Amino acid sequence: MALSDRRWPKFRQLKKPNRLPLLLLISLIAVTVLLIRQYDLEGHLTGTESEPLIRPSPPPTTCAEGESPPRPEEKKTVAEELCGVIKRGDTLSSLLGEYFNAHNLWRLAQDCEKIFPVRGLCVGQPYTLKLENGSFKCFIYEIDAEEQLLIGYANDRFAISKEAIAYQVERHVVVGTIEESLFQTVAQLGEGTDLACRLADIFAWDIDFARDLRQHDSFRVLVEKRYRDGVFAGYGALLAAEFVNQGDSYRAVAFPVDGEPAAFYDSNGRSLKKTFLKAPLAYSRISSGYSNRRLHPVLNVWRPHRAVDYAAPAGTPVMAVAGGVVVQRSYDKSNGNKVRLRHPNHYETSYIHLSRFACGIRVGSKVSQGQVIGYVGATGLATGPHLDFRAFKNGRPINPLKIERIPSSPLTEPYLSEFKLKAQEYFAFIDQQTASSACNR
Repeated sequence: MALSDRRWPKFRQLKKPNRLPLLLLISLIAVTVLLIRQYDLEGHLTGTESEPLIRPSPPPTTCAEGESPPRPEEKKTVAEELCGVIKRGDTLSSLLGEYFNAHNLWRLAQDCEKIFPVRGLCVGQPYTLKLENGSFKCFIYEIDAEEQLLIGYANDRFAISKEAIAYQVERHVVVGTIEESLFQTVAQLGEGTDLACRLADIFAWDIDFARDLRQHDSFRVLVEKRYRDGVFAGYGALLAAEFVNQGDSYRAVAFPVDGEPAAFYDSNGRSLKKTFLKAPLAYSRISSGYSNRRLHPVLNVWRPHRAVDYAAPAGTPVMAVAGGVVVQRSYDKSNGNKVRLRHPNHYETSYIHLSRFACGIRVGSKVSQGQVIGYVGATGLATGPHLDFRAFKNGRPINPLKIERIPSSPLTEPYLSEFKLKAQEYFAFIDQQTASSACNR
């Protein structure tokens, strides 16, 4: 017990360890770590320039008096236009399949049905596809020379409309004298072939351009020329015309009645339109007439030829001589490509050896007088390009050149007075331009 009493007091008298050096060491290490981290953030240790922790404010932009401060740069929009023409086999799916899935294309076709059925895309018609940053913006299809179909897409919805094509229109007078053919004369004047076709269409009820045309016949035409962005884009309305054939003068003036498309009338307001055209071609020659006995040029046998053959260049447009319905559109080894039309009053006409059919000609479709139904060719048993034209009444063949052609009704008041003022205005302009051109020669 005595030993224990002697040792315990000595143990309680031991001094506490001095912790100050340890605290100083820990503090030094912590400061060193902080300094190393700060230097590393500023790029001194890594060798790269990192952004400082606190970014300095940009210096204030000074503007001259009256100027606006510069705007931040906006993202540029890249617009692109792809132009082309409808080719054989083209469909809405093949043209727009890159931008829409099958469901959207089906929905688009359904939406177009009431405005313009897209299954009616016609070979050769132009179209424009507009893109924005590679995405679909608009599709424009020219239905004909007058209207175009517009398809837009936004907010998962299609916007579809049919609009008139905008043109800049100027009036021109075209004057010519026939030397060989109407087609050649118009071409020598630097005009398009469709002007010759339209001129022949106007007088087709009174002049057979295959048989009646003579050298030194002449014509004068007042026509609208249309331009798009300063480029000639075809002919507009043909307002008035005069054709002198074998010394006889024929005049035509376009005049609309009750909102209907303009029809042509002579100087006295009598309609030029008759039930049948004189010929289904604008310019050609008769190579073989209607006959009960003719030597077939291919089969070399004698047989009836209940038709009139019009020799013309391949591709020449063939017109319906009267309004009607397509009852046959076929091909066989003898007739080649053939169209047969049914007209009022039990008449029918057929058009044989066509190179091809016009767009939209199908069995059951309606055609108007003067509408192009096909093009001259040499399909079937034919020695060269020509049109075999036939006519029937009550199912029996008749001579197409002897079809009864009944004129339409003339203008009556109050239209007649307005028509005569318009005719006077048009021909005064034609006379003025003709005299001016003669003085400038």
